[in-house]
Amino acid sequence: MRKRWYSLAAVGALIAATLVPATPAMAAPTFKVPFPCGQSWSGQTRSDHSPAYAVDFNRTDDQGDPVVASAPGTVDRVTDLGGTSYGKYVRIDHGGGYTTYYAHLNGFNVSVGQSVGYGKVIGWVGSTGGSTGPHLHYEQRLNGNDIQVRFNGNLALYWGTKTYTSDNNCSSSTGSGTVDTSGTPLTVRSGPGTGYSSVGTVADGTKVTIHCQTSGTTVTGTYGTSSIWDRIGSGRYIADAYVYTGYDGYIPNVPRC
Repeated sequence: MRKRWYSLAAVGALIAATLVPATPAMAAPTFKVPFPCGQSWSGQTRSDHSPAYAVDFNRTDDQGDPVVASAPGTVDRVTDLGGTSYGKYVRIDHGGGYTTYYAHLNGFNVSVGQSVGYGKVIGWVGSTGGSTGPHLHYEQRLNGNDIQVRFNGNLALYWGTKTYTSDNNCSSSTGSGTVDTSGTPLTVRSGPGTGYSSVGTVADGTKVTIHCQTSGTTVTGTYGTSSIWDRIGSGRYIADAYVYTGYDGYIPNVPRC
């Protein structure tokens, strides 16, 4: 029998024709900063972090501040490691091998199997696990591997500290409440405190849209004593102690002013 010889090029073409084409990698989700719309946070990266590409977020008095999903997905882990490692943390599966981690939480607001979208509060900033102070440890992973974090497709700063302002779920970042003063009009101030000038009033029973909340003068009102003030318009603030919002404290999805 005569042997048939093939060139290397022909052999390569034959092998290529029999191979199944590789599945293209899925595009990454559009990740957002993991805090409510309008909030600004200091994000730190450092080469000796574990894992290296994680971002630690913090700001003044951030204990208990809401943490939100940075992209739509399904919660696949809600875990408490006690006083070690991540402490209380949540993991979200975004599909295509992409996951995000939210660690050192003070508490949980989701459960395993729950679908979440942009802006969904998943927990609150804490200092659990191996943390030495309140902050959010945030990661993006692909197929289990730590990857450099991106927000809106833009690479986070490596290495150093940068201020990030959230545009997460900005289309629905307001809250609402009902004024309850037992009959008398509520004074509207030009800033978050009784020392600011009066710029009008709102009647008892008025439903108001709350654009953001901040701290100011402590006031005792219908709903107890509180230093929270609600901005209901440009240069218009009312004391939260007189507003029923359904929350004892800050409204989770409303940004800080």
